[in-house]
Amino acid sequence: MNICAAPLEAHASRALLNAWQRDLPLVARPYDALGAPHGLSGAQVRALLQGALARGEASRVGAVFGVGAGGAGMLCAMRVPAPDLQRVAAIVNAEPGVNHNYARAHDWNLWFVATATDEAGLQACVDRIERATGLRALRLPMRRAYRIDLAFDLDGAQGAPDEGQAPRRSMPAAPVSAALRPLAARLEQGLPLVERPFAALGEPLGLDESAVIAALSDWCARGTLRRLGVVLRHHEFGISANAMTVFELPATEVDAAGARLAAQPGVTLCYRRDSAPGWPYTLYCMVHGREQGAVRELIEAARIAAGLGDRPHEVLFSTQRFKQTGARYFTEALQ
Repeated sequence: MNICAAPLEAHASRALLNAWQRDLPLVARPYDALGAPHGLSGAQVRALLQGALARGEASRVGAVFGVGAGGAGMLCAMRVPAPDLQRVAAIVNAEPGVNHNYARAHDWNLWFVATATDEAGLQACVDRIERATGLRALRLPMRRAYRIDLAFDLDGAQGAPDEGQAPRRSMPAAPVSAALRPLAARLEQGLPLVERPFAALGEPLGLDESAVIAALSDWCARGTLRRLGVVLRHHEFGISANAMTVFELPATEVDAAGARLAAQPGVTLCYRRDSAPGWPYTLYCMVHGREQGAVRELIEAARIAAGLGDRPHEVLFSTQRFKQTGARYFTEALQ
C-alpha cells in the first residue's frame, strides 16, 4: 500500500489503524517506522493518530498490560430495576476506578470492570458503588486468562486467533517492578504523539530513551505487556454486537475447556473467574461482531468445537455502552 495523499482518505486511515493495533516498533522514532512502508512521514502518521483520538475511534496509543502485571481488577454485575438503570449507571461511571460499564440483556443487567492499585483499593471501590446505589454487586475476580487480545479486524469477520497465541496468553504476566511503576503509570495514559515518544515518556522520570525502550522490550518479552500499539474503540467502527458467554463447569474441567475455547475462531477473550452466590458460572468468553446473528453462529460453533455443547451456559449481549476507557493499575505512581 502506498498512501501519499494528505489528508488521507477514510478507507486508507482505517486500513492503517487496523494494521497498527499491535507491535509498535520499539525504536527511537516509532511513528516514522510505522509510516515508512506506506510512504508516510512520521508527521503524517501522528496527524492520522491525532485525528483518530479526536474522533473517539482510538482511546490511546499505548499498552495493554497483562493480567498480573500490577494492581487488581474485577468484573462486577448488578441487578438494576429497569427504570433506575441510567441513574445507577451514572453512579458507577463516576467512580474513577471503573473503566468499562455496559448494560447486558439479562436479569443481571449492569456489568462493569473496576481496577485499583491493590486488592484493598479494589474492594473499597466496589463497596462505595454498593453504598451509593443501594444494590449488591456480584464480585467476579479473574483467576486465569486463556486469551486476552482486543485487537479487531476492522474490515473482515472475526478470524481465528494467531497460531500459538492462546497458550502464550494463558501464562501469567511478569509484574512491573517497584522502580518502574512510574513508567507503567505514564504508559497507561498513552504514548505521546511526538517525534521521539519514548524519550518524552522517560524524561520526567529521569530515564533516557534507551532505558525506556529496553524496559518496554523486556515487558513485551515477559508478557507484562500483552499488546503495544493503537487501542481502538470497536463500537466506533460498527463492531457493536458484543456477547459474553458464560459456562457452568466442574472446577476440574475449567482449565482444559478454557484452553480449547480460547483457540476457536471469533473468540477475543477467554478467562476463568470465581463464581458467586446466585451466579455459578466460571468460564467466560467474548465474541464481537457487527450483527447478532453472525455472533451467535460463531458462539455456537466455538461451543461445539470446544466440547461444551452439553454444558449449562448463557449468552449475554450488550445493549448499551455507558463507559469504555483504559484500565488504570498504576495511578498511585503518578503522585
